[in-house]
Amino acid sequence: MLLTADNIQQNLDVVHERMREAARQSGRTTDDIRLVAVSKYMPARYVEWAMSAGQHCFGENTVQDVLAKQQQIKNPNIEWHFIGHLQSNKAKLIAGNIDWLHTLDSIKLATRLSAKASSSKQVLKVLLQVNIADDPDKFGLAATALPSFIEEILKADLAGIQLRGLMTIGRREATLDERQADFAALRELRDDCITRFELPCLNELSMGMSGDFEAAIIEGSTMVRVGSALFGARPAVPANPSDT
Repeated sequence: MLLTADNIQQNLDVVHERMREAARQSGRTTDDIRLVAVSKYMPARYVEWAMSAGQHCFGENTVQDVLAKQQQIKNPNIEWHFIGHLQSNKAKLIAGNIDWLHTLDSIKLATRLSAKASSSKQVLKVLLQVNIADDPDKFGLAATALPSFIEEILKADLAGIQLRGLMTIGRREATLDERQADFAALRELRDDCITRFELPCLNELSMGMSGDFEAAIIEGSTMVRVGSALFGARPAVPANPSDT
């Protein structure tokens, strides 16, 4: 079904209400929870309609899509998040063009991102992707490997990037309770790393998607990545970002 601007406004209202209720259950407010609208494979007009409805953070998972949408939607108020797996040879295309990277998991990628961001006189905010459940189908660092990875990043003194937190993707074949346990484990891992490395800025937790973001919020998520609940099911063939 094709969406209209009114549909997206209504969907946003529903998602915000669900976020408020989950935050209430955990004794929080939504003030410190960022809604990242996952617009991957969706036409640019959906992003524009969502912006008109008050949404300003958008997540893309391919370099091609995010750059194409930026050419179509030239709005300095958009906060762009890259949420897909990024190969190091694409770092030069991302650093300087996005605000947040959610999926850092290699030193090689970190080094290239830092170099490009520094040359652009910018600082890229990054989250470290953690495969908290050791899911063989997911990218990311093993939880046990995270401390040594952070040590290596800090020793490298990469001025172009700033470590801001952790990210994970819930297991596809898992119950909601199992996913919530994974989210709790990521929060505990983040808290341990903040203390161990004296990194108060490592406070972000990107976890939770359309089917489980309430559970993620209850466990401390500060960023939820919501796509289908806002824009419907992704098309089998990616839309042309310039489609109007």
